[in-house]
Amino acid sequence: MTRLLITDDSAFMRIAIRKMLESHLDIEVIGEAKTGQMCVEMARVLRPDVITMDVEMPVMDGLEATRQIMAETPCPIIMLSSHTEQNSVTTLRALELGAVDFIAKNSSFLQLDMAKIGADLVEKIQYWAKKKYLPGKDSRSGSLPYFSNSSIESEVEIRKLRQGPNPLPAGLVVLGISTGGPATLPQVLKSMGRLNCPMVVAQHMPLLFTSGFASHLRSETGLDVVESTEQMELKPGIIVIAKGGSDVVIREPFPGKFMLYQKTDLQASIHPNADVLFRSAASVSCPVVAVVMTGMGSDGLLGAQELVDRKNAHVLAQEPATCIVDGMPASIINAGLATAVLSPQEIGKSLSRLCTGRMRFDFKTLYS
Repeated sequence: MTRLLITDDSAFMRIAIRKMLESHLDIEVIGEAKTGQMCVEMARVLRPDVITMDVEMPVMDGLEATRQIMAETPCPIIMLSSHTEQNSVTTLRALELGAVDFIAKNSSFLQLDMAKIGADLVEKIQYWAKKKYLPGKDSRSGSLPYFSNSSIESEVEIRKLRQGPNPLPAGLVVLGISTGGPATLPQVLKSMGRLNCPMVVAQHMPLLFTSGFASHLRSETGLDVVESTEQMELKPGIIVIAKGGSDVVIREPFPGKFMLYQKTDLQASIHPNADVLFRSAASVSCPVVAVVMTGMGSDGLLGAQELVDRKNAHVLAQEPATCIVDGMPASIINAGLATAVLSPQEIGKSLSRLCTGRMRFDFKTLYS
């Protein structure tokens, strides 16, 4: 039985969340908090398996409540955030402080898609309820919380890394990332620095969140990080965050000139989709490096396979022990596609070398 603590200053939302969960007998609501302060106190006493946390609340907001809970009684926290620019920035900050996931809700209750939000919420609650906080496991990835992920980690096969191509300078980097991305990606960019080529990131996020995410990364790293726009030219040094809720593809109308286009793939189950991005990158003329990082599922696997088949591309996978969720990189490792298995900081350093042609050594990995 999963023990859930609901935190929201809106009585309507508290009732709505209960309604969403009433048919799921494996989830028990053990308490409701109207403020962040109440949530901190109730978490201390009740010790829930999962907490849903509203972003905006009186007395103490979800940001401060998350910080205090993760410091005192660590527990998976799922943020509920309205579709506003301000709330998206706050939610991203909460994810950096230790919240494990989020669900975007419409600001108007009359427009609330209860069925979709309910299905997403149940899936996330059930998933995170299985994870247990392991202090000390985050030493290689900065100050991130770590929740055991044995259901996936036990399936990561110890296999030999694929031999990468000759160390020619890469002309393009594509990166796929999902759950845990807002807290993990800054580590990559800070250790990477400015590249001599463009980089495009497919971070699973809804519309309105990626603009704030790009702005946050730009201020945190000092790099040229922007949200994608239609027919955007990809210039050296630019880092493009694919616009939330849609997919992007890369085209090369002239040799060495890369353009980015918005193209939502209706067959894709989640957006922005890494497979869509990776497949488009397989058609460019220059060497490409693909990176697959923390996230649920296996997005990026099919696209990475195409990059390997067509270009023998380098594929860097995040070391599972440093992931918030290791499903995506584990799928790359299990398929034998990875040329390296690295921590976020090591990924950044390796990208810097790969994009300047200074890679003259074999990658180190826990799986060698």
